[in-house]
Amino acid sequence: MSDFVDPTDHAVWRPLWDLQAALDAEIAQLYADARIEGLKPAWVKELIKLHVHGPMTIAQLAAAVGRTHSALSQKVSAMRAAGWVVTSPGADARAKNVELSERSRHVVARLAAEWRATEAVVQEIEDLIPYGMNRVVRDIEALLSQKSFRDRIAEKLAGDPAWE
Repeated sequence: MSDFVDPTDHAVWRPLWDLQAALDAEIAQLYADARIEGLKPAWVKELIKLHVHGPMTIAQLAAAVGRTHSALSQKVSAMRAAGWVVTSPGADARAKNVELSERSRHVVARLAAEWRATEAVVQEIEDLIPYGMNRVVRDIEALLSQKSFRDRIAEKLAGDPAWE
């Protein structure tokens, strides 16, 4: 047995991660209740963007949802495997076009309705708590504009012999 202590046993923001996972699970249950099988809540934004804007390259879709090309490429692969999008070669060998599958076209209006309802509930929650998540995010961003997250971590690592 090693004397190495697992640092992942403690995570300050674990309650936030757990809350996000629980909320996603409840949305996934809504989909299951509505017989929308195999859809991950994390895919809905991309499906709605494709419905509104039409077929896009992975790079265009990544920009539309604020993600990296690499992250979106992996997500599109999973969505394609699950039958929610179809892909085709783009204008050049490096590009790939993404569009809604027939399956997605049948449910995208319902997904947009769920998105609107979810946003309304989130706003209700924001209004009911004394210090809303949007305020928390703005306050954290203000602190990080004074000294970046990376710089703060680097300072902690400078004193840790395991990092050197």
